[in-house]
Amino acid sequence: MKTFKKLAAAAAIGALGLSLAACGGSDDGAVEGEVGGTIKYWATNQGTSVSHDEEVLAESIERFTEETGVEVDLEVIPWSDLYNRILTAVSSGEGPDVLNIGNTWAVSLQSSGAFMPWEGEALEAIGGEERFVGSSWATGGAEGEAPTSVPLYALSYSLYYNTEMFADAGIDAPPATWEEFVDVAQQLTLDTDDDGETDQWGVSLAGSSISNNSHAAFIRGLQHGGELYDAEGNPDFGNDGVVAGVNEWIQLMGENGVVSPSNAELVNGVEMVEEFAAGNAAMFFDQAPGKVLSARDMEDYQAAPVPMVTGDATGLEGTQSHVAGINISIFENSDNKASALEFVKHLTSDEEQVYLNSEYSSLPAITSAYDDEAFQSEEIQLKKEILADHAQPMPLYPSEGQMETLVGTAVKDLFARVAQGQDVTEEDVRKALENASSQMTAAG
Repeated sequence: MKTFKKLAAAAAIGALGLSLAACGGSDDGAVEGEVGGTIKYWATNQGTSVSHDEEVLAESIERFTEETGVEVDLEVIPWSDLYNRILTAVSSGEGPDVLNIGNTWAVSLQSSGAFMPWEGEALEAIGGEERFVGSSWATGGAEGEAPTSVPLYALSYSLYYNTEMFADAGIDAPPATWEEFVDVAQQLTLDTDDDGETDQWGVSLAGSSISNNSHAAFIRGLQHGGELYDAEGNPDFGNDGVVAGVNEWIQLMGENGVVSPSNAELVNGVEMVEEFAAGNAAMFFDQAPGKVLSARDMEDYQAAPVPMVTGDATGLEGTQSHVAGINISIFENSDNKASALEFVKHLTSDEEQVYLNSEYSSLPAITSAYDDEAFQSEEIQLKKEILADHAQPMPLYPSEGQMETLVGTAVKDLFARVAQGQDVTEEDVRKALENASSQMTAAG
């Protein structure tokens, strides 16, 4: 039932697009009004908890208020609620002044016409496009149109592994190919206390995370030569490449037996990372787990590139991550755009980019911030390289948000079947993805 409610809301966004677009700012991107008063800000959950985010952001907001006199009413919204909250705000016209979005939603939300375009004077106020990392800037909206979001935090997936477990098993290096990855995961799936039950798994994953599952379908599909949309922009989730990639993902819990069936119930990345930090798993894929691991006093780990079908793959088949990250937008109907613009300018300043991304173990969205000593570690340099050379943007179509919901839910349901003891075959995976594709086509 949740899926169809989300689709209905997304359809409503499309219907609103024509009427809302006419309410946009002037062609020169001018923002009128005085800086002052109070603005409402919806932030994403980037840290170990909502309270952690509130603490981190409070410092930045305090600096902003001291500089401008503008008060900020902050609300940190969990990822599980954010997309529906945004859809409701767009439909009702009652939302915050400023909000964070997952950058993969940018084109979907842009099509509503509900967000201020970044062009002209507005764009100049934050220093222009050239300040931003190019791959991240490209996620701000549809190609050829003024973006309606700008990058705030840049991210990329990588493989994280327990160095102590690797050393104990005599494994000298992280796996470079998927075949090696599965082999290593099987070696590290163990009954360490000889009670007849597995207590150390090769891999942890968040089987109920819609976003993580859709990202895996995208990345693994590209590695196998498949794309989620055909050349005409129509959904094509059930093609051979995507099916092969998703099937390999499902079989980690299935026939490979390297993921605990209990992982089918994990709904977010923090839970997955906690499994790793607790010593229950040897590897996982994530974007920025550093603060969670530090909070759990985890030190024996390293980051490595995401394994590919072949170790020397390039182009689309060499994809190791989507161009991940968090963007920031201003609602077109904000009553205090001038202050909202000042706030975005503040958050994307060099000083705040260093502070925020250091706190969240993410990558700066501003190129000049990379000169800071906080971003010289091997892990950051690895992620920077992945983002530059082995990352592709999620499909830049207005229906991308619907795609994530449908594909992510299909994968979630397949994991649930495996966890319940059912055999899930490649044909089952194909049927589930084809059904998701048909639902999106029917929804228009």
